[in-house]
Amino acid sequence: MKITLLTGQIYDISEAVGMNIKVIPSRSGRKISLRIDAKEHIPVLSVPRFCSRKRAISFVNENMDWLIENLSKIPPQKQFSDGMRLLLFGEEVTIKHSPQQKRGTWLENNVLYVSGSAEFLHRRVKDYIKKTAAQKFYTQSGILAERIGQKLNGVSIKDTKSRWGSCSTLHHINYSWRIALAPREVINYLMAHEVAHLKHQNHSAAFWNCVAELNADWQSGYNWLKQNGKTLYEFA
Repeated sequence: MKITLLTGQIYDISEAVGMNIKVIPSRSGRKISLRIDAKEHIPVLSVPRFCSRKRAISFVNENMDWLIENLSKIPPQKQFSDGMRLLLFGEEVTIKHSPQQKRGTWLENNVLYVSGSAEFLHRRVKDYIKKTAAQKFYTQSGILAERIGQKLNGVSIKDTKSRWGSCSTLHHINYSWRIALAPREVINYLMAHEVAHLKHQNHSAAFWNCVAELNADWQSGYNWLKQNGKTLYEFA
């Protein structure tokens, strides 16, 4: 198994236990515990402040059967492939590999054509989604920002797994590229949510009133994302 050092951890025990594992401080400060990160699909070991590396390794080995069993339950991440049907910006499209073409990736009549070698298909589809999302989300967010008298200074598309979007005090919005794969009402909700933060940098009643002003049906998108958002992380 390939061993790589994971950032943000106290010390590395991956090589010692034979798998990638992240070691972080325990929230309680007293208890050592092991869990599977639901989004990154990696084991996370929480350790007290003075827990030694030796003790951490021992704890993981003692719980190795549990760890292997639960890791085996995680479905493999999806790759975009020829013939796959998916939602893209609220529309159902079908991916079609066109190796003889030299046009890159383009959408035509709800068919997403991808030229080049099959080994690059996943990356090319992902790049297309990111590039198109940057354009669409910027335009849509700008229109919403004008409705509440706010200025949008930019939009970036990120490969985040901790949040679907964020808005800085500099009026710059970040969106996860995976949100492009969600239903239209979800995209509309997230746009309203992040644009509302241009005016309210909190989640106060005034903020939610602003979200409702921008998208009266925001609750349906919010509920879908809360219940089904994890399915979007199946895509690598």
